[in-house]
Amino acid sequence: MSKVVSMSEAASIALHGVILIAREKEGLNVLKIAERTNTSKHHVAKVMQRLVKAGYLTSHRGPTGGFELRKKPEDINFLEIYEIIEGAIEIGKCPMDKQVCPFDKCIMNNVTSKMTREFKEYLREQTVNQYL
Repeated sequence: MSKVVSMSEAASIALHGVILIAREKEGLNVLKIAERTNTSKHHVAKVMQRLVKAGYLTSHRGPTGGFELRKKPEDINFLEIYEIIEGAIEIGKCPMDKQVCPFDKCIMNNVTSKMTREFKEYLREQTVNQYL
């Protein structure tokens, strides 16, 4: 079945993982995040390391290791996390990325631009502390 809007598994792991980590008093490891998000531990490890590199998480090795937030939950919005994984959200005029349109008026009425702006704003307004 076709979806107009979808999110990559990596972005979903990042957003859900950060919230799960924020909810824990002590760090949360890859296995627990993978189990709770029903995803591959290898994919979780890869995504979490990107968030460590970006300065949002710290990681501790060993049997009692795991990830912890480096920032306060209220200082982390979903847009930041999403764009670390997916890159900056681009708001284009044409859903087909065409420079020249054969019509005088867009047959999609620029709905994709509007949806992208709204999605970006939604992500910007959501902070981790709202889900604790």
